[in-house]
Amino acid sequence: MLGPKLVDTDKLFRSLRIRERADSYIAGLDHQSPAWKALEAYLDGINQYQDSHASPIEFDVLGIHKRPFTAEDTVSVAGFMAYSFAMAFRTEPLLTYIRDELGNDYLKVFDLDWQPKGVLAKGKTQPSAPLATVDWQGLGRIARLSQQALEEAGLPQFEGSNAWVVSGSRTKSGRALLAGDPHIRYSLPSVWYEAQLSAPGFELYGHHQALVPFAFLGHNLDFGWSLTMFQNDDLDLIAEKVNPENPNQVWFHDKWVDLITSEQQIAVKGQAPVTLTLRQSPHGPIINDMLGTTVGKAPIAMWWGFLETPNPILDGFYQLNRADTLAKVRAAAAKVHAPGLNIVWANAKGDIGWWAAALLPKRPAGAKPAFILDGSTSLADKEGFYPFSANPQEENPARGYIVSANFQPVSPTGMEIPGYYNLADRGQQLDRQLSDKSQKWDLENTQKLQLGTTTAYGPRLLAPLLPVLREVVSDPEELKLVEQLAKWQGDYPLESTSATLFNQFLFNLADATFHEKLGDAYFDALIQARVVDAALPRLAADPDSPWWDNRTTPQRESRADTVKLAWRASIDHLRLTLGANPAQWRWGQAHTLTHGHPLGMQKPLDRLFNVGPLDAPGSHEVPNNLTAKIGPAPWSVVYGPSTRRIIDFADPAHSLTINPVGQSGVLFDKHYDDQAEAYIEGVYQQAHFSDEEVTANTRSTLKLLPARPRVPAP
Repeated sequence: MLGPKLVDTDKLFRSLRIRERADSYIAGLDHQSPAWKALEAYLDGINQYQDSHASPIEFDVLGIHKRPFTAEDTVSVAGFMAYSFAMAFRTEPLLTYIRDELGNDYLKVFDLDWQPKGVLAKGKTQPSAPLATVDWQGLGRIARLSQQALEEAGLPQFEGSNAWVVSGSRTKSGRALLAGDPHIRYSLPSVWYEAQLSAPGFELYGHHQALVPFAFLGHNLDFGWSLTMFQNDDLDLIAEKVNPENPNQVWFHDKWVDLITSEQQIAVKGQAPVTLTLRQSPHGPIINDMLGTTVGKAPIAMWWGFLETPNPILDGFYQLNRADTLAKVRAAAAKVHAPGLNIVWANAKGDIGWWAAALLPKRPAGAKPAFILDGSTSLADKEGFYPFSANPQEENPARGYIVSANFQPVSPTGMEIPGYYNLADRGQQLDRQLSDKSQKWDLENTQKLQLGTTTAYGPRLLAPLLPVLREVVSDPEELKLVEQLAKWQGDYPLESTSATLFNQFLFNLADATFHEKLGDAYFDALIQARVVDAALPRLAADPDSPWWDNRTTPQRESRADTVKLAWRASIDHLRLTLGANPAQWRWGQAHTLTHGHPLGMQKPLDRLFNVGPLDAPGSHEVPNNLTAKIGPAPWSVVYGPSTRRIIDFADPAHSLTINPVGQSGVLFDKHYDDQAEAYIEGVYQQAHFSDEEVTANTRSTLKLLPARPRVPAP
């Protein structure tokens, strides 16, 4: 539909088998269940509206013809959401390449250790099958394409989130308080559609996604919940051993077995159709076939929880939308198998809880899922799944609060849960303030906590490098900048120049140490993967790391040599880009948010469809997590809080909310971008809940009436 430039993206998504899983999933559903009937009614309403109204402008511009939306489309949305969680595509090829091509000494900077007590508590690897150079090149392309595909397809990418609940003993009102802000790639139309649904026996103010009939976030007068991403690793890449006598056979359980082969035709606008051959091993779909039949010698299979679990997620969210007790929400959470989610919940009676929802696979002892596994051994197998009771979870903890911010959790059983977790800095920042027993929480101070722009990450990374910088920087004016960084507290307000200098230095440090050894594709994968966040502070603190040496030069570079090089590149780039005077290096000037529409990727349509740029406070791993890709200044914010919600159950009818851009996705509608300025400035809106307030604040009304069945003529 969008031409040949998206053929590779189409190939990737077909290789994931999302649509095939959607077909089998729908075929296996109970079509008499309440969740199914709700889905049918929802889709029927959408299709009736579509049939009786003009196409949106996007359809006209792209020449898209209307077609009915189906239940399979809804499940595919869940599949794309699950894929956006799967860091394995970007991370496992990268880490395996570093281990096998560079050596274990280069792995030491990556924090791959499990923390048995959790990251908020005070206080030999298995090789994969040998891969050829051509295999590494192909995997590098897949790592890059896996990120590129999400961007080009215009799909919302779930990146993290904050959520916390505070019991009545810790609030000013004496009732529980819930706050949440899921972090998702910014988009136009906005990710969420806010809607209050009222029917006999049902009342919910919720945030909805297109084609999904149930709220992903919601509350009423009795209960409410928010979501964060679990970040568990539910996708393994597996290098298969090929039969030298038959390239369509692989070694599995002590014998050669045939790969299952199928073909699909991809229609390409303005060109002949493209034929894609798909193969599948006993471990799962072969994902590197999409690169062409001549690329690579080792088929790389994908084991993915979304394809392998029963996953009654529709039933789970149907129940979650009605879960007013701990027992009900616990039962609903157990039905969410993939993608992994943290459900953070509270009710008006004073209960609070958190459940990590996912069906966790049992991997064999010795399996290291952070790396590509060897399909010819049992280490690539799965031994079933753990019961939901083994998942991390808490109900009414004695401390009086629960915080979820994508950091590594702890299972009640103490077992390891492999995952690509975010750094603990953001969670520790929230936990430090929530644990202050002298603080009583309400809507006002919770807003300040949610909008916080400080993290310990920058000062932590800089601490071992400041003595080095004082040694290698000789220019008096630049030494002033070094001392400015030494005093910096890690905060990201709009006026900060230290934030700008640090982030430029962060990129040049990564570029000087990693790029030359990894090459373009793997370096690009690294700076978009979570493992780099832990690697850079560990690298900074290790003067003997092999990463400091540039292997393309005859001499051996030291940490001081490379830090000097990174500093020089940083200063030169900022002067060239933002001006010679460091006082001009304002964070708000260098760090901006533009809400991009898929059609806005093409000039001059960007001026028509996009909203922004807007000066953006915050950064990666601060509570107000407006994040840009690691790179040179200026920075375009990619993802951040997709909404901000705060509900005090002393008065849940007057909760606070905000949309990043606007409720409407219709160009020229007055609600297309009417919240963008308020959002970036940290302003909230009060949700209208009661009939009286809704009536008093109604500006327009749209009535959707079910189509009446036609009576046949006599």
